[in-house]
Parts: sequence; C-alpha cells; structure tokens
Amino acid sequence: MWKVTWRNLMARKIRLALSGFAIVLGVAFVAGSFIFTDALGGAFNGIVSGTTSDVEIAPKGANNFDSMQDTRTIAASVVDDVNALPEVEKAYGVAQMQGVYVIGANGKLVGGNGPPGFAFNYTEARSLTGDQILTLAEGALPTGPGEVALDSAAADKAGYQIGATVTLVTPVDPPTMKAKLTGLVEFGSKGGLVGATLSVFDVQTMHDVFFGGKDVFTSISVNIPDGVTQQQATTAVRGVLPPGLTATAGDAYAEKNKSDIADQLKFINIFLLVFAAVAVVVSTFLIINTFSILVAQRSRELALLRAMGASRRQVRRSVLLEAFSVGLIGSTIGLGVGYLLALGIRALFATFGLDLTGADFPLKLRTIIVCYAVGLVVTMFAAYLPARRASKIAPVAAMRDDVALPESALRKRFVGGMGLTVLGVAGIVLGFAGSGGSGVSLVGLGMLAILIGVALMSPVLGIPLIRGLGVLYRKLFGTVGVLAKQNSLRNPRRTAATASALMIGLTLVALMSILGASTKASFDKVISAAVNSQLVVSNAIQTPFSPALAAEIRPIDGVAGVAQFRQAPGKVDGETSFIGAADPNQLSQALNVDMTAGQVGFPSNGILVDANVADSNHLQVGDTATLRFQNDEPLKVSVAGLFVANSMPTQYIVGLDTMERGGLKPADSLLFITTEPGANIDQVRSSIDKVLKDLPTVSLKNPQEFVDEQLSFVNQFLFIVYALLGLAIVIAVLGIINTLALSVIERTREVGLLRAIGLSRRQLRQMVRLESVAIALLGAALGIAMGLIFGIALQRAIADQGLDVLGIPWVTLLIFLVASGLVGVLAAVLPARRAAKLNVLEAITTE
Repeated sequence: MWKVTWRNLMARKIRLALSGFAIVLGVAFVAGSFIFTDALGGAFNGIVSGTTSDVEIAPKGANNFDSMQDTRTIAASVVDDVNALPEVEKAYGVAQMQGVYVIGANGKLVGGNGPPGFAFNYTEARSLTGDQILTLAEGALPTGPGEVALDSAAADKAGYQIGATVTLVTPVDPPTMKAKLTGLVEFGSKGGLVGATLSVFDVQTMHDVFFGGKDVFTSISVNIPDGVTQQQATTAVRGVLPPGLTATAGDAYAEKNKSDIADQLKFINIFLLVFAAVAVVVSTFLIINTFSILVAQRSRELALLRAMGASRRQVRRSVLLEAFSVGLIGSTIGLGVGYLLALGIRALFATFGLDLTGADFPLKLRTIIVCYAVGLVVTMFAAYLPARRASKIAPVAAMRDDVALPESALRKRFVGGMGLTVLGVAGIVLGFAGSGGSGVSLVGLGMLAILIGVALMSPVLGIPLIRGLGVLYRKLFGTVGVLAKQNSLRNPRRTAATASALMIGLTLVALMSILGASTKASFDKVISAAVNSQLVVSNAIQTPFSPALAAEIRPIDGVAGVAQFRQAPGKVDGETSFIGAADPNQLSQALNVDMTAGQVGFPSNGILVDANVADSNHLQVGDTATLRFQNDEPLKVSVAGLFVANSMPTQYIVGLDTMERGGLKPADSLLFITTEPGANIDQVRSSIDKVLKDLPTVSLKNPQEFVDEQLSFVNQFLFIVYALLGLAIVIAVLGIINTLALSVIERTREVGLLRAIGLSRRQLRQMVRLESVAIALLGAALGIAMGLIFGIALQRAIADQGLDVLGIPWVTLLIFLVASGLVGVLAAVLPARRAAKLNVLEAITTE
C-alpha cells in the first residue's frame, strides 16, 4: 500500500498541485499575520526599552502612550533633589511635547497619517539596553532659540540638510515655527521609530516655547551606578518626591508599557488572523472537493485494491497519506510565502505612515508550529471525509461508472444544514435582544452558523438556481447550453462545494460593503442634521491642533463665530469613552443640538449625554456623573441635558474648562465657523486659508467636504479589507479551475464522444466556460444574498452605537455579481483549452 500511495502521488502531481497551492496561500496568510505582528510588537518593544532608563519619574498615570494632552509637569528642583541621592548616578529632566510635526521641504507633512511627532530636550540618559537614548550622529546640538536637531530618518524624508530652515507644526501658540537644522540624532532602538519623528531643542527653548517659560519637566530619567539595584534606587527616589509624583523601576515600567502596547496591537493581530481564517476555510472547501473528485476517479482502483485484500483502514490510510504529503509540502512553502506576505503587509501599512523598515521580521517557533498544525490538520480533515466515504463503498459497487453521492446523503446534508441555519437565526435574534459586545458576539456566531448551514444545503439550494440559469443557457446557446446545465447538475455536491468557496468570500465582501455604506450614510446624516456652520476646520491626521487658530480666525471680516470642539479619551463612571468639549454658547450657534431633555446651555460643571447612552447607564437630567481624564482626578458633573441618539460626534459633551481641569492641555479637534448673514463665503474662505497656509496638517472645508474627508478613512479601511479578502477570492477561483480541470479528466471519454458526434472545439470550450460561469454565479448569488442579510442584521445590531442608517450599495453588489461571471469565464480558460485539445480517438478509448 505504501508503494501504491507513492505511485499515486507521482502520477497525480499536477492534480494535487492546485490543492497544495490553496494550502500554501492559507498557511501563508497565517504565517504572514504572525510574522508581521511579531515585527510590529518587537519594534514597539524596542522603542520602550530604548527610551526607558533605570528609574522613571513622572506624575501618576503620565509618561505613557496616552499622555498626548497631559499638562502636568515636574519642578526643576526635583531633579536637583534626586541628583543629591547616593543611589543615583545622574538624573536628567526631560521636557517633552507631543504633536510637534515636521513639514518637509515640499510643504507636506512628514510621517503620513498616524505616527506621532515628539519634541524634547537632548540628554545623555542611558536606556535599559545600556545605550544612550539619543546620540548625535552629525552636526551639532541646538544651543539656543531658532535651532533644532531632527532624527536622521525624518530629515531624510523631509529633504533637509544641516543648515536648512525647518518648518514645524506645534500644538501651542504659535501654531508653526521655523528653526535652523543644526544636527541629526539617532534613536537608540535598532527597530527604529515606527514612523514617528523627533525634534530636539535645547532645554531653555523647550521651556520658552512649550511651557510658558517655566523651568519644568514632564518626566525625569534616572541612571544608577554599579552596585545599586533598580529597586534600591527607586525606594530612595520615592523618599524625596513631592506628592503626585511616582518613581518606577525601569524594568517594571518597561514591562507595563510593553503589556499595554501588546493589548493595543492585539486588534491588528486578530484583524489579520480573521482574514487568515477565511482563507483557510476557503482552502478547506477546495481541498475537500479536490480529494472527493480524485477519490471518485479512483473508485475502480480502490475497489480493485479492496478485492485484492486491502482493508478499509488501508484505503483510508492511503488517501490520508497523500493528503499529509500535500499538507506538509504546502505548509513548508506557505511559511516562505508568508514571510514575503508579511513584507507586503508592511508596505500596505506604510501607506498610513507605519514605517517598519528598520524592524526585524522574526520567524518564531510558535509561528512554525501553528502553520504546520493549520496546514496539516486542515488537509487531513479535508481528505478524511472523501477517504472515509470511499472506504465504505463496496468493491462491486465501486466498479460501476456511477459513484456520485446518493440522494440520501444529500438529504442528510440538507437537514444538518437546515438545523445549523435555524440555530444561527436564533443566535441573531438573541443578539438583537442582548446589548453591547455580548449581543454583537451572538449575532456574529449566528452568522457563522448560517454560513456553514447554507454551505451544507447548497447542493440542494443550487439545483433550482442552475436550472433557472439553464433556461437562459438553452435560449442563448442551444444544445451547448443544455449540456453545460446537465453537467453542472450531474454532481450537485461537487458544484455546490466549489461555489461555496466563492460564496464565503463574497458574503464577507458584500457584508463589508453594506457596513461601509451604512457608516457613510450614518455619518452623512449626523453632519447634515447637526452642522449649522458654513465652514469647518479639521486636522487631516486626526490629532488636536493649536487653539491659537481659533483666535486668529475670529477677527476675520464675515466671520460671526468660531466654535471650538475638543475630544479626548476619558472615563465616565468608570467606563472608557471619547468625551467632547465645547463652549455651550458657541456650540448652540454652530451645531443643531436636538435635545430630548434639558437644554444645551449647560453650566461649567454640566455634561450633555447621548440619550441612548443615558438610558443604558440609567442617567437622567440632574444626576451626577464622575469624570476622569489623564490626571485620574475625579470630576463631579451634573447631567444638564440629553441629546438625540447618534446626533453628535461624541456621546458626552462637557465644557472646555472641565477638560482643562482634568489635566488636559487646550487643543482643538474641530473648528465650526459661522459666517455673518450676506457674507461672501469665497472671500471668507480665502481669508481663512491665508491663516492656514503654513499648516498642511489642517484644512478648511464646507460641511459636505468635511463629510467626504472623514469618509475617506472608511474608504481606506474598506480598501484594506477588500485587498485581504482578495486572497480568499483567489483561492475560490483556484477551486473553480481545479474542479473544471479534474472534471475534464474525469469526463475524457465523454468529451471524445461529443467531439466524435460533431461538437466543435469552439463549442466544447464554450460548454466548459458556461459550466464555470454557472458555478461562479451560484457562489455569487448565495454569497451576495447572505452578505445582504448579514449586513442588514449587523447594522441593526449596532444601530445604537452610531450606525443607525442602513446603506445598501446596490450598484456595488451588482458589480460583484457581474464580476463573478467574468471570473467564471477566466477560470475556465485553461480547463476549456485542455478539453478542446484532447485527441478524439485517444479520449474515446480512455478507461
């Protein structure tokens, strides 16, 4: 049996290649996801280790990755007190400001959309790695006002040489500044800065520009001498710190930040692995189908082996050994392709400013084990079902030509699929009744059950669809169309299994299209209904900007008012949320705040709450809520009003002074500009553009342009999703090619007979193409229908979270359907060509 198995592998190399390729693609996605996220995590861990000293001192809860708007500082005298300790070698005061961006020589922002820009003073502090956190690579350090040093990568991207005048955007007044580039610095971590930019000033300039001339720091980095442990130094430092400051041992501090980063990056890993799982599931359909066809084609051979004494177990083992070999080879190649895919994902994320050029891309043992486990388990599982079915067929029965799946098996599949579908519908119904994450999870599980159920029922569901298509085929293509329909119906399980692979991919594509369209429609509704102002200033990279802009715009002729809107992460009664802030008088002028209770004009200690959120949290007008921002100090606020659900950019709105009392520096997220009656909008825009001309990070637009700008992020996300789902579509197309190619081999004698009775090569190619189109359209019809149902269900499930308008992109869905038909035509090219090339006499005499 071992020799027979080996000979079968060698005889069917081409037939098994496409199945192996499906495993390669599925495993590659798993490997690429792990390798990329390991590289991303390693790069951020390198930043943490490269910026953490032996002991770190900062205000409680500050000096972490959420500290962008923290206003708390440390008096310079604390540095002197720490330096006086015998357990300290040297303490360095660090004055850091986030939101300082480099503008290139071409006038464009360096770093793209996302990576932060940091400004701080130069120190000689060493990190946990033993290297200096910053080193001077070229030129000289800045020594006075009007001078700056940049990290080498930022200077190179910006096109600046030493001696050039650098333009910088700041979150303070003035919003822009210019400085002479005196030198280039290098960051200690070999993994680089992941796209972030560094601007280095002398300490006095940092104090004067960013801290109002105060001699203060945002943190203190401490290096310790030999013979002193981090814990000893930390204990000593804590003894001289004033209230409100904390000292943390470097190792513990780094581990905490690494853990926080890992939690934040977990989303990316899960996001990529979801698409990897889709690719693996689609691959499973392809492999099951391939082995089913191969086993069916070898039924006589297997029956002969049974008749010669081979046991059922030996027959199963023979097929499974073939599958193991395919899985092993496919998984090995998939690991290598996965590494290349990880580099491709790096290039994809680089378009959003995430630069991992200097990061290591490790191939960890965990990745290798998971990939081989996935590849082998999926292949063995996929091959087991047809192997078990083949071993059960009696030798005499298997020697007949007809080895198709019996009707009873189709009925069992249909009943099982119906049961799963009913369970899925129940899960969705329960999900609607639930709330928050648990409700959405139930909806998601229900969708998965329905997807599997429909895949099981597809052999029966596909019959009327193919027959209906056959009517069209008969009218358009005559006898050739009838033959194509009959061939598609000959083995409905095989046709449906091939279509199911495409169905899964298109279900997800249609689902994401509906969610994307609903997001756009919901956001458009909010802005159209809420914005009264004629113009909006926003930041293209979604970071706060200097409040000085509002002060410069207000005196412009034709401007009646400027409403500043701010937002930042915080906690309301212990629950994390984004909180908005505005002046209540300005807010009512710029935005149409539709209240269900209370009024817009709230007092300084008031808060407006989304009506749905208030209902979920049992809040009413007059109730007291507790806010916590960066400084973690509790702020008691009174609920002054409830606004119509999903009608505002955030779920909570407080006064500007409330956010500042929470320890956040004043920085605007949006400016809503109202013009005077009769004012010339074009002239007002021109005057405001002059104020913004040196700020490529912010732009002026009307409300519709603002909507379009915000929706561009949705489009970018959908682009990534479509690109990742494209791999599953590719695997599904391979499945169609594989099925048709094996079907042509299986029907070699039939093809010869058709040619002998007068069917031309052109007609034969047309027949195979029509079969391919039938498979593709069956998968597309089921996929788009389920995507439509799932999209509507999911939109309703999360309607209370802001997605309250259903958008169905009918044109896009129609394009998907037409594209599927074209995919069917393309998938049939090679199988149709091979069928047309068969020698008639040799085909007729084929056993």
